[in-house]
Amino acid sequence: MAIIREILGKTPKFGKDCWLAETAVITGDFICGDECTFWYNAVIRGDVHYIKMGSKVNVQDNATVHATYQKAPTNIGNNVSIAHNAIVHGCTIHDNVLIGMGAIVMDHAVIHSNSIIGAGAVVLENTIVESGSIYAGNPARKIKDIDPEQVKGTIDRIANSYIKYASWYQEKK
Repeated sequence: MAIIREILGKTPKFGKDCWLAETAVITGDFICGDECTFWYNAVIRGDVHYIKMGSKVNVQDNATVHATYQKAPTNIGNNVSIAHNAIVHGCTIHDNVLIGMGAIVMDHAVIHSNSIIGAGAVVLENTIVESGSIYAGNPARKIKDIDPEQVKGTIDRIANSYIKYASWYQEKK
């Protein structure tokens, strides 16, 4: 069973049809929408500031979502995939975004809708990622615009796949 822990009188709140792996850890001032999935060793720490996420967000294995004490909350939109080993910290991520494996998104960065952050990218503090673009590298820079088909073929496909994968793990009654 996942660890869900109250911190300073604040308890995580979940929408409908969310799935949490047994080793996920979710604490404090956190709220999410419907159909979110939290995979093995994912950590969501709402201890120092709030964390809000929309619906159809998947936080994959070993990913961490955190904030900065009294300075930088974390806001995540709908249809967002946070891939394996990524760190999302004190930033804003809008709808239809893929954060690649091992990527880091730092405080006060803003990732606009329909964007991809490449695997291993480091999005520095205060960076603004344009809507419909792919950013990669360290520090992350725009490498190209996204073809609208990539939004459907990559971003939507991954978000929908994680809802399907979670269904494989749910107990059958």
